Amino acid sequence: MSSRMSVYDLKPQFQNLLRPVCRAMARRGVSANQVTVLALVLASITGGLIAGFCGARWTLLLVPVVLFVRMALNAIDGMLAREHNMRTPLGAVLNELGDVVSDTAIYLPYAVVPGMPALWVVLIVVLAVISEMTGVVAVQIGASRRYDGPMGKSDRALVLGLLALLLGLGVPVGTWLHVFLLVVMLMLGVTIYRRVRRALKECA
Repeated sequence: MSSRMSVYDLKPQFQNLLRPVCRAMARRGVSANQVTVLALVLASITGGLIAGFCGARWTLLLVPVVLFVRMALNAIDGMLAREHNMRTPLGAVLNELGDVVSDTAIYLPYAVVPGMPALWVVLIVVLAVISEMTGVVAVQIGASRRYDGPMGKSDRALVLGLLALLLGLGVPVGTWLHVFLLVVMLMLGVTIYRRVRRALKECA
């Protein structure tokens, strides 16, 4: 088992499935940065729909599909950059900022869903941003970009996408929702700790 204990470990297999699509996009002149921006726009529109319609069930049912498409786009933009010589300084900035902004755009509107503890949603978004910053800061101290779990970007997409699906299908809110969100927060805390510890260990 990987030390990350994360859905991130499945990324190579996912990329292999998407490689034909990536090659077709490269042949058509689609750039990695365009794909990154598309993922950001898609997340922002979805979050806007959730907020604009006050967490209507149909908007929540969009979330799992959008998160899957976003994950595919994120994998494709990385492959375009690495395998088709599209690496740029702007692309590196867009990649990191795009992930944080997309997460915030799509998850923060959960706060308006009826019965959702808004403060807990805000805390989850804040912890998610901190966890990604921790991964990036690792590079500044001489370590590699840290993607350790158990609540990395891909894990959050899986868990919070499942939450949106359950609520979109009409599962009544209750104690389970508070427990669910508490576990997510705890796992984000563990993720931050692991990324800090392993970055420092790598430097040592």
